[in-house]
Amino acid sequence: MKHADFNMKEHGFVGHLSEPDGGSDRAVIIVMGGEQSMLPGTVFADRFADYGITGLAVSLFGAEGLPDSPDNIPVDMFAYAAEYLRKEKHISRISIYGQSMGSIFATLAAQCVGGFENLILVSPTHVPFEGTLSDRRTTTGRSVATWQGKDIPFVKPDFLSENIKRYSRHRAASCSVTGMWKAFYKAYQDREAVRKAWLHPERSFARILLIAGEMDEMWPSSLSVMAINAYLVKKNYPKDFKVVIYPKGSHLCGLVPNREREKKLYAGLPFIGFVYRSFGLYLRDNMKYLEQCEHEIIEWLA
Repeated sequence: MKHADFNMKEHGFVGHLSEPDGGSDRAVIIVMGGEQSMLPGTVFADRFADYGITGLAVSLFGAEGLPDSPDNIPVDMFAYAAEYLRKEKHISRISIYGQSMGSIFATLAAQCVGGFENLILVSPTHVPFEGTLSDRRTTTGRSVATWQGKDIPFVKPDFLSENIKRYSRHRAASCSVTGMWKAFYKAYQDREAVRKAWLHPERSFARILLIAGEMDEMWPSSLSVMAINAYLVKKNYPKDFKVVIYPKGSHLCGLVPNREREKKLYAGLPFIGFVYRSFGLYLRDNMKYLEQCEHEIIEWLA
């Protein structure tokens, strides 16, 4: 497996490339979050390479040249990432994979930059939100994302009115959820703000795979998945699209770290239950979902 790193000054994006030894005619741009994510994008770039697909993990914040926090992150950098794959690696079949907050940027890249074969959204949201400082609670009055120097419309979750880590019940949730979940759910009730901020995956003209856990405790991703699905149906979207919702699934879905190469990380997955309560409560189900989810993703790309 071959690797390469990229920086804003030289390349227009911060990223980490994993390429199969024999090269590949396909590539996936992976969007996870910041450089300090619990499951870094580099692990998933390697995982796609295990399946013979070049993986390019693009960071959103926390590296030199990028914002320090999820605030005013330029979607434009995905144009440079896609251009690198096309011009330098001569790959025309490019897909984009966005997980959690990364789903916002994967969708925006697909609709603004375009040219992607597949759009895969895991634990997604259907609207961008207001940017925050590094504490993830203090909002900035700006969008989390920009395109060509202009703020992308956004909704405004109120993270200060809730204890964002505290679990409790909510009438719209099938499990105990965090205060963060409640803040996002409340923000989604502002119909006018949601209308203005609505993401437009239909403009991607890509095949679309939507994956979520019904018991996502961090934000209502299954509601977002169903909203996106209903929207695509209403639009008579001409390309293939598919919804996968795991009944006891938590916020953590997506690819599985390589068991042999990432032994410590893979062995540590059960301990994520300390962060994601549903994952810990239904550990066996969620470990099974991870395996199934990886199969869905790779099969979709194939």
